[in-house]
Amino acid sequence: METERTASSARRRGSSRDANTDRTEEAGTSVNEPPADPRVERRAETTSDDAAALPTAMTGKASAAKAALGDRPVFDYIHSLPQPQRDIAEAVDALAASVLPNLTRSVKWGMAYYGVGDGWCFSCGGFAGHVKLMFINGATLLDPVPPVTPIGMGKATRGVEIRTLADLDEGQVRKWMKDIAASPGVGGKRRAM
Repeated sequence: METERTASSARRRGSSRDANTDRTEEAGTSVNEPPADPRVERRAETTSDDAAALPTAMTGKASAAKAALGDRPVFDYIHSLPQPQRDIAEAVDALAASVLPNLTRSVKWGMAYYGVGDGWCFSCGGFAGHVKLMFINGATLLDPVPPVTPIGMGKATRGVEIRTLADLDEGQVRKWMKDIAASPGVGGKRRAM
């Protein structure tokens, strides 16, 4: 009788062990490994998704691009954008280069900044579904005033949200670029065009 009890206990333990093994094999872990922490997996997924995603609005840095002065960092930032934002940002950059002599480029707050002389005049950043072209002090210096008041960019900053390359009004943007560059930019002195 003792042997029967031991054998039946062993069968019960074996069967419960087999059930546990079956459950853990279905979950993709072995009996000896602790179950994976779902929070760790979620964090890893979020980090990789966030790196590729563009923000919907300016609520801090526009991207993970590092702040740096010069053409190369801006070209690298533009190249990192997905389509159609990349084509739009390239067109804005080319327009700025053709309109403004002695153009200075920089990456600041995760987007491209453009200036002439000592100050910054406007910025261009890729967002989910559009590119924001923002003119520093655009509310007081530009006529007509660009229609968009971006979040987190200052009370006087105005701009446009460009959703497709066809939406880029080159004539109007060219005029705004010339007008804004004729006045002191952020951190700049009065300059003549």
